[in-house]
Amino acid sequence: MSKKKTTLTRRGFLRRAAFLSAAPTIVPATVFGRDGKVPPSERIILGGIGIGNRGSHDLRWMLPEKDVQFVATCDPQKSRAEAVKKIVDTRYGNTDCKIYRNTPEFLTERTDIDALLVTTGDRWHALMSIMAMRAGKDVYSEKPSSMTVAEGQGVVDTARRYRRIYQTGTQRLSEGNFAFCNEMLRLGRLGKVHTVRAHIAPWDAAEMRHDWLPAEPQPPKDEVDWDAWLGPCPWRPYNSAYCRGGWRGFYDFHTSCIGEWGAHTFAQCQVAIDQAHTSAVEYNYVKNKTGDGMVVVFPNGIKMVLQLEGWRGSCGVKYEGPEGWVAAADGYSQPDVSDPAMLGDFKKIVADYMTRTQRPMSHVRDFLDCVKSRRQTVANPVVMHRTMTTVHGANICMWLKRNLKFDPVKEQFVNDPEANRFLSRAMRAPWMI
Repeated sequence: MSKKKTTLTRRGFLRRAAFLSAAPTIVPATVFGRDGKVPPSERIILGGIGIGNRGSHDLRWMLPEKDVQFVATCDPQKSRAEAVKKIVDTRYGNTDCKIYRNTPEFLTERTDIDALLVTTGDRWHALMSIMAMRAGKDVYSEKPSSMTVAEGQGVVDTARRYRRIYQTGTQRLSEGNFAFCNEMLRLGRLGKVHTVRAHIAPWDAAEMRHDWLPAEPQPPKDEVDWDAWLGPCPWRPYNSAYCRGGWRGFYDFHTSCIGEWGAHTFAQCQVAIDQAHTSAVEYNYVKNKTGDGMVVVFPNGIKMVLQLEGWRGSCGVKYEGPEGWVAAADGYSQPDVSDPAMLGDFKKIVADYMTRTQRPMSHVRDFLDCVKSRRQTVANPVVMHRTMTTVHGANICMWLKRNLKFDPVKEQFVNDPEANRFLSRAMRAPWMI
């Protein structure tokens, strides 16, 4: 017997339901959600764009969700598209996952898709999210989710205009240890917090390369569509290392060591200190390659220190007040605290957070729930844009090698035309916002 399954979307379900109401027939139990199955009317039809190493992790995170049905992937690299199809088909026990190579055609043709997983390289995150939302799709985008302040503004405006649900992949906003740290600050357990510390990646530098790798023979277009891979970036000669992740550290493609982990940790810090609706107003230059030790100041006066060391794991944050401190990073079994007594009601604090906010301790689940309810996600477009603006401001400070002041209302540097030129980048036609 064939294992092939029929794809039934929420849109298709409504049409079929109308037919069934008029014609007596035997209806499968799955249509009504029996036997533990989710009825088609509640199923989220999902597709993917640019799913590679990190994206495969996200995909495997989403596939077990009972209300998700992944149906198609789009990628300019044939090998990656085929790898995604294998993961999906193996999961479902069929061969139904469809491969696309042309993004505009994919977005136009697949009107059945409700949401897209966008896990391209940095250069594509904002523009691909904008294209998807204009096509009526909700978006889960990996981070760093913008290359410039202007790109972030574009994501916010598009989500608002098209009423789309968007989640940036700062998943630590939906993890217990980090939620606990944020709640300790909100509950006043640390006193009036004056300093937060944000981990930045211990590789590459803030000052990125402006050259490019030597040219290699370009593969056939059906193997790698190089023009589509580059997207909005300036034209550069093909080199296979780029397609294996070797684009990091290049200005054309990356957001530096600050953006690599700052996309996570700045978001954590700004949410914790209730500054996720704004951005830092002061950036103080430090004379080194990475930005380690830079102090940025938020409108409420709280300082955030960019820091390479001080954690036992990746993407750490630390919050300091007159009555104590808390810290967390990946791999911690529990948060670090200044007083062990703080951990006495850890479970209750996390549970109370979930009850108060109605947020699950799963970033993917939060996105899927919001797709259904149309509620804003925990890492919504404004949170992404405002925290990435702080990333961009820190980078620009390092590039210009001087202190900067920023107006978060006008979203411009104060009396600094040279710095303001970095708020946007030229985008290569036809890949433009």
